[in-house]
Amino acid sequence: MRWLDAREQRVWRRYLLMTSQLTAQMNRQLAADAGLSLADYEVLVRLTDVPAGRLRVTRLARDLSWEQSRLSHHVSRMERRGLVAREECADDGRGALVALTEHGRTAIERAAPAHVAFVRAGVFDALTDAQVDALDAITGSVLSGLLPDERRPTRPADDAATDQNTSAGHETSSGRRTVRLGDRD
Repeated sequence: MRWLDAREQRVWRRYLLMTSQLTAQMNRQLAADAGLSLADYEVLVRLTDVPAGRLRVTRLARDLSWEQSRLSHHVSRMERRGLVAREECADDGRGALVALTEHGRTAIERAAPAHVAFVRAGVFDALTDAQVDALDAITGSVLSGLLPDERRPTRPADDAATDQNTSAGHETSSGRRTVRLGDRD
């Protein structure tokens, strides 16, 4: 067994503290400003990332790195609040889709500005450009070691063609503002 040395342990613990603090504060911010949880927001972001505003349940679960049962329960809660709707997949009749509703689109558009401001103030304003590049490289390296190819989140086509995927927000081809939590590759 190769234990963590003192420096590695300090970095690991600080990373865990940072991610738990960011998650807790993002949840509080989204709840206070828009009545959404961070999980709601993540689902809505994925749906606004695709032009049709709908995804197969299996793809959405994969993209979020969630078990399908977790997604199913969460989508049920979001559906009761009118944020999303379930639809049958016309292609095969067996698959199910999660679709963004107008209420869901309105909710994320209302939540996005304050969330982007939080991400900018809480993360990016504290970093130099070199640190942002280093964080991007670090997260990419760690993620590539954790996720097998078939489990890696897919990126929308417009994301691959721009450098805006590292920002907290961007304009979609439809002109609607959506929010990214960061580059997913």
